Amino acid sequence: MTERFEVPSEAAMLELGATLAARLPDNARVLLEGELGMGKTTLARGVLRGLGFQGPVKSPTYTIVEPYEFSGKRVYHFDFYRIEDPQELEFIGLDELIEQPGIKLMEWPQRAGDRLPPADFNVRISIVGDTRIVEFEDLRDRH
Repeated sequence: MTERFEVPSEAAMLELGATLAARLPDNARVLLEGELGMGKTTLARGVLRGLGFQGPVKSPTYTIVEPYEFSGKRVYHFDFYRIEDPQELEFIGLDELIEQPGIKLMEWPQRAGDRLPPADFNVRISIVGDTRIVEFEDLRDRH
């Protein structure tokens, strides 16, 4: 099932992320798709806020992964934008990180090729006029 949300502002994207956080099981794998500047990291920040994280949330564009541990929860925020060859992911220990307990938020998943296990949720962000359109798809019944 796919749900569609119209998101007119950054604040609304943060709020949607917090709303979606309540739906994510502890070990959810979430793909975040959309062109550059669509709000993937803002949505991830909203998810973290919705889960109770209050610290700074950085874009993992340069580090590739930012781990967060708080209140008995663990979240890994990946950004594969700078990956040119999926084999590069061996160097960051992707396989081990993906198997760790915790929610995995993964930006630019297409750059990881076939290195990712099946996702539980897919989030696609596009833009129409000045409004972001966020499609939230539950994939759990497909695997």
